[in-house]
Amino acid sequence: NKVAVKDIAWFIPHQANLRMFQAIARTLHLPMEKFYVTLHKYGNISSASCAIAFDEAVRDGSIKEGDLVCLPVFGGGLTWGSALIRW
Repeated sequence: NKVAVKDIAWFIPHQANLRMFQAIARTLHLPMEKFYVTLHKYGNISSASCAIAFDEAVRDGSIKEGDLVCLPVFGGGLTWGSALIRW
């Protein structure tokens, strides 16, 4: 898709724990400010966490028209996937 990590406005990962966000940020050399976090409000709400966080980010105006948003998810047994959305 020829998208550079720096071009992504927001990362909204599965809201499992803050250590995971910090590890992703370190690995990709990103500031934590690029991560939309709802753990403090809802905790780990499993498969609904990305959708709820995405909805909240849209409603509060964090995600703007044209933003690229990455939604990486992780599951048991080393399953994973992601979606890249242009809003």
